[in-house]
Amino acid sequence: MPASIPDKPLNEIKRDDLLHLQMIIEQALLNAELLFKWKTPFFYVDKRPICYLNQTKDYVDVGFWNATHLTVFQEFMTADGRKMIKSLRYESIEAINDDVLTAVVKETYEIREKNSGNRFFY
Repeated sequence: MPASIPDKPLNEIKRDDLLHLQMIIEQALLNAELLFKWKTPFFYVDKRPICYLNQTKDYVDVGFWNATHLTVFQEFMTADGRKMIKSLRYESIEAINDDVLTAVVKETYEIREKNSGNRFFY
């Protein structure tokens, strides 16, 4: 049975956001595997991370490594003081733009595939 966001004491609204994000990511990458590392949901393809979900009390982040290589929808991404990671940040389920998330997830996968021989590239 595939992994899913657990039923844990989360704000129910944020849990719905996480489940919606999970659905979009899994539709964009049919071979993605959801694994939990450090109690955080990470999406992997071929044992390499693509993105992760982070929930706070105010928002949900979809984080991407090596985001400096991404070109699509940069205006929607936040670095928040991080050098290698950028994220799409959502404060409500209504704020989630499925098309933007799908495009960023697919570009992340494509960039990762092009750089698969580079051991410094996730």
